[in-house]
Amino acid sequence: MFDYAKPVSFVRKILSYDKNKESIILDFFSGSATTAQAVMQLNVEDGENRKYIMVQLPEITDENSEAYKAGYKTICEIGKERIRRAGKNIKDENPGKKIDVGFRVFKLDSSCMKDIYYSPNKTTQDLLTQFEDNIKEDRTPEDLLFQVMLDMGVMLSSEIKTLEINGKKVFNVNDGDLVCCFDKDLNDDVVTAIAKMQPLYAVFRDASMSTDSVAVNFDQIFET
Repeated sequence: MFDYAKPVSFVRKILSYDKNKESIILDFFSGSATTAQAVMQLNVEDGENRKYIMVQLPEITDENSEAYKAGYKTICEIGKERIRRAGKNIKDENPGKKIDVGFRVFKLDSSCMKDIYYSPNKTTQDLLTQFEDNIKEDRTPEDLLFQVMLDMGVMLSSEIKTLEINGKKVFNVNDGDLVCCFDKDLNDDVVTAIAKMQPLYAVFRDASMSTDSVAVNFDQIFET
């Protein structure tokens, strides 16, 4: 139906027909993120809180294009920059208004967990040391956090605060709905501090505890 880029005004008009002002707008062919800009503008106009999810393959831009020469090697990079600029313009044009123009960028990847598929007759004693930790070596604490959020059905747009407790990195999602710590060598003091936050859910690595006694005391600490 369209052989040209859809203008922001057109997308905004379509979105305005939706009476649910808390909608999540999904665009599977985001391109330069026109839909994201339209959602932000419409939220400013009517004071509502729609969210958007933009999906785009990292399609390479034409080497002769102005975008490529400016450093935007993929369409995704163009979209991210457009959202940043559109958000800045919206805030500049509406001084004093509380406007959320933040966004997070995710890239699709495999699970953070190692793929372990061995039939009993192929399992040997030396395999045990390889699987002391079931998490892939190249994954960051942030990678693990977002996998846990997905697994538990927590919105990826949730507020995340990063704390430091006894030198360990702790993530607090939605003010205690979910608290995660993926650092190793956790002692009773760290576990107790997290338990005192009274989170709805607390998630740690299997191999996080510094000693067996910490693992044994874990349930009792949270119960207390």
